[in-house]
Amino acid sequence: MQFNPSGPFRIGDRVQLTDEKGKLYSINLAIGGQFHTHKGWIDHETLIGAPEGSIFVTTSGSKYQAFRPLLTDFVLSMPRGATIVYPKDAALILGYADIFPGAKVLEAGAGSGALSISLLRAVGTSGSLHSFEKREDFALIAEKNVLSYFGERPTHWKLSVGVVQEIEQDKDFDRVILDMLAPWDCVEMAYRSLKPGGVFAAYVATTTQLSKLAEALKDDGRFTEPESFEGLIRGWHHEGLAVRPQHKMNAHTGFIIFARKVAEGTTALKRRRRPSKGAYGAADEE
Repeated sequence: MQFNPSGPFRIGDRVQLTDEKGKLYSINLAIGGQFHTHKGWIDHETLIGAPEGSIFVTTSGSKYQAFRPLLTDFVLSMPRGATIVYPKDAALILGYADIFPGAKVLEAGAGSGALSISLLRAVGTSGSLHSFEKREDFALIAEKNVLSYFGERPTHWKLSVGVVQEIEQDKDFDRVILDMLAPWDCVEMAYRSLKPGGVFAAYVATTTQLSKLAEALKDDGRFTEPESFEGLIRGWHHEGLAVRPQHKMNAHTGFIIFARKVAEGTTALKRRRRPSKGAYGAADEE
């Protein structure tokens, strides 16, 4: 699949076929290729040269509509080693971590490459992404998925295999994004790697991880008060006047936590909170 392709379908394009029941099928167009189902087949060559959104009919009369897959479609169907960062969470990370064109980003825990693809698109060729993955088998899967999505190896991407704290890396990153089991072990590394004002973001699965990382950032004292949340998506059914929430919900997948590096030699301001009434004695309140 070529990144952000346009125009009619070409040889080598990844194409998503949708049947009349909404079921999705993915193929790569090739000369002499055929898409086979129990409802007949379609020759790949009938798709080549046609515009996106065209309808194609199998030999038995079944209809399929063809589009190039969106990033979400690609990520959810690509081969996996490690669990992926789902598109809803990747979108929140890009937005709340303020990943901008030209940004210099360090990513640790490349996994299957899902977040790497989103980061590479966001920073653009004027930016850079240095991804770290400690497991070589996961790194190979991530590399294949990134190359499959972009159609070539992005020139603004570097992938290193090993533990991020033990590998010499550049400094002055704008953003550090972590997706690993023990991100609290990387707080010192993140501080050394970030520019003042740079954003630290981590994706964790459990409340235990969330609590331990939040306390590590607070104890470090060189990052702003961490903020965290999870993203829940509830789909809606709409058929005429029958408009209601869907019975199934894309709920918890992970927590996202953010903080920013303060100036060198500066301690982060402690967050002042109004105590609950009766939480302290009279002497303490005074």
